[in-house]
This record gives sequence, C-alpha cells and structure tokens, in this order.
Amino acid sequence: MIYGYCRVSTQHQHEENQHFVIEKFARANNIRVNTWVEEKISSSKRLSERKLGALLKELKSGDILITTEISRLGRSLLEVMGILQMCLEQECQVWTLKENFRLGADIQSKVLAFAFGLSAELSKQLLQERVRESLARLKANGKKLGRPRGAQSKMSKLQRNQKRLDYLMTSGVSKTEIARIMGVHKTTLYKYLNNPNDFL
Repeated sequence: MIYGYCRVSTQHQHEENQHFVIEKFARANNIRVNTWVEEKISSSKRLSERKLGALLKELKSGDILITTEISRLGRSLLEVMGILQMCLEQECQVWTLKENFRLGADIQSKVLAFAFGLSAELSKQLLQERVRESLARLKANGKKLGRPRGAQSKMSKLQRNQKRLDYLMTSGVSKTEIARIMGVHKTTLYKYLNNPNDFL
C-alpha cells in the first residue's frame, strides 16, 4: 500500500497544496496513492491524538508513506526519530519529497533521518532564542510589552467612569450587562474589578 500524508497546523491553512504535490510526484513516477490521510492539527499534539498515529499502526511490511517534507511528521528530533523507528520496525518506507529522502531500513536512511531531525530541532531552538533576544532588546529600549494599548484604553475608560461603574454595581446590574453599557469586553471589566490598583 502507498499512503499519502498531508498535515497543516491551523484551520486557516489548506492541505490541498500538499495533496497536489504528492499527486504530481506519483503521476510522474507511475505510482498510485492508495490511501490519503489528511489532517489539520499542530505537530505539538501527541501522536495518539493525530491521524498519523493511527496510520502508523496500520502500516505493514513493504508499505510506503509519502509526505511533502519530514516536518509534516513531527517537529522535534525525538518525535521524528520515533516515527521513523516505528516505520523501520514494520519494514515500511518513508518518502519525503522536499528533501528527496527514501528512508528505509538501511543505515544510510537512519543517519539521514537523524541528521535532518537534529537540524530541525536546532533550527526551532535557534528561532526561539532569537525571539527571546528580540523581546529583551525591545524591553531594554523602552518598548512596552504585554497588554496592547487598546486594552489599556479600555481600562482608562473604566477609570474615567468610576462613579457610573460604582452606581451600576450597587444597583444589582449584572457584570455582563455593565460591560455592555460601558462599552468594554466583560473580561476587561473582570480584570479591572479584580485589580483596579494595577491601572492607576
């Protein structure tokens, strides 16, 4: 059996592009994808929560799993290696089109998968480190981080109308209704009421 696996991280992305790439590859190589597995889920989710987890349990000796790139399977080194190990134990292959890998049971495949997984993991860690450094630099330069200015202006609106707010609260009006009257989201109202001194 030949399986085509497509995954996108959010509902705003579309797996059709990956489907098209795999289908084009299959036609060019005179092979037919027997079963398609497509899902919209983050790779940070546990494998057991993803369709890929169920697919891996179905793979048999000689099966081929085709995906556009190895990062579609997982983003961490350990997860990619774990998935590959499962496939190797079941004597099936993993083909990735972007990297042009044909990962099977040979030692070269294991080395390639390890190297690529390590590279992906390092890239992720470096990106996270760059984000932290950028935030630290912005903070050092006086840039305010955290709650957006819009939320602050809503808080200021509540402060300016404290007397009206007090009147509504003592009149037994529900907080949801008070938020509507004051023109703010109820979450903003709750935050202000719980910690009014934070916004002085």
